Amino acid sequence: MFHLTVKNNKYKQMKKISLLLLAFIATLSFNACSDDDEFTFVAKPDPEGIAFENTVLDSYPLEASNGDNLAERFVWNAVDFGVSTPVFYELQASTTTGFEGITVLGSNLSETNYGVTVTNMLSLAEEAGLDNDPETEAPNTGTLYFKVRAYVGSNGGNTVEQFSDSLPINVELVENTEEVESIVTTWGLVGDATPNGWDGPDVSFVKTEDPDVIIAYANLIEGEIKIRENNDWALNYGDTGADGTLEEGGDNIQVEAGSYKVTFNTKELTYTIEPFTWGLVGSATPNGWDGPDAALTYDPATDSWSATVTLVDGEMKFRQNNEWVVDYGDTGADGMLEQGGDNIAVSGGNYNVTVSFTKLTYTLEAQ
Repeated sequence: MFHLTVKNNKYKQMKKISLLLLAFIATLSFNACSDDDEFTFVAKPDPEGIAFENTVLDSYPLEASNGDNLAERFVWNAVDFGVSTPVFYELQASTTTGFEGITVLGSNLSETNYGVTVTNMLSLAEEAGLDNDPETEAPNTGTLYFKVRAYVGSNGGNTVEQFSDSLPINVELVENTEEVESIVTTWGLVGDATPNGWDGPDVSFVKTEDPDVIIAYANLIEGEIKIRENNDWALNYGDTGADGTLEEGGDNIQVEAGSYKVTFNTKELTYTIEPFTWGLVGSATPNGWDGPDAALTYDPATDSWSATVTLVDGEMKFRQNNEWVVDYGDTGADGMLEQGGDNIAVSGGNYNVTVSFTKLTYTLEAQ
């Protein structure tokens, strides 16, 4: 009996040891499983790389007068760093191939494109030592270089980035070979129907391709007008008999309220007054596609039309006389107008809109 008791005690001790060993192994296994559940995602450069996709011109002529126009919209492919976090882009420019110094044109971009204006290009060109003065030794042509950087992470330690190859852009600063002759003439419209009344200053006439024909654009109220030279009464014309023929010192010309184009033939002393407007029409404008259009005002000093207008998300075009006979859009979204061109997409906001129907350019400046 004594021998059997000892044997049972040894069996119990070994059983306890086995149970403790199993518990220890289970604990290690659990900890190992817990450690395995903590996954770490590591961002890696996209093996496909990043590259520009836009086609560039042979050369980009740059003029300060077109500073707000789009010079080029840079487009690139999306990059996949293999992590579920947003990828951002940065468009860089440099005046050297080695990018010893860079100018960041756009950063923290979520879209794969960015528009660069003529003003941006001119600033870079000046850094490169170019100018448009034919009297200096500095060249007016040169090359600018662009790269796009893709990255994830918010600081130097965690940031993973990838760069495109350098894209060269040839630019030309248009030289001032001669002073631009003003198109404003010495003739103007005066009268109680004009914005400044009989005392002036007068609404200016501007030159046309015909040296004998000048035109003025005026917003008139009901009243009377005359045509005079040099904002002075020494030489003035009216229409005695209201027959479209002018006489020196003739009768005042009666007009109704409206926006008009006045054409004056200085050689034949004849004139015409016809309703005339330029305006904005479209889903982005206050009155939609049916109009009436948001009116533009003419500035003879710059030969341009402008307005300050509140727009909503949508599209618009420039239209003459509130009708679909002459209209302009922007095919290619490059800041250049084409007759009957594509609708212009805009985002909601308050804008200064300026358009030249001689240069066929326009700008939308957010306020």
